[in-house]
Amino acid sequence: MGLEPFVDMKIRSSIMGVSVFINQETITYVVNETMFSSKKKGSYSSLSMEKKMMLKIHNENLLPKGGGSDQPSLEPRVILHFFLKKEKANVPKYIFKHMVKTLKESQKNN
Repeated sequence: MGLEPFVDMKIRSSIMGVSVFINQETITYVVNETMFSSKKKGSYSSLSMEKKMMLKIHNENLLPKGGGSDQPSLEPRVILHFFLKKEKANVPKYIFKHMVKTLKESQKNN
């Protein structure tokens, strides 16, 4: 059928005849620029006070999780990216997906 072989998860599109590929690394790059003003993922200590507060609100209220880490995972960074850039985001979708994931994990463990 002329399809490219499946190598990894990515969004494929064409804009004015130019092939465009977006994968998790692309999203991570953009989010790291927003959160840490860097191409590389930084640590919690390198965040500004505003971003630390937003991350705290996110972790305790939007998608609460157990355990801790000094490096926020990709999902919280993506959500905070949308808030910081004042872009629309489907936050209820993320919350619902998190709830379903947590429910599946608890059923699997029981």
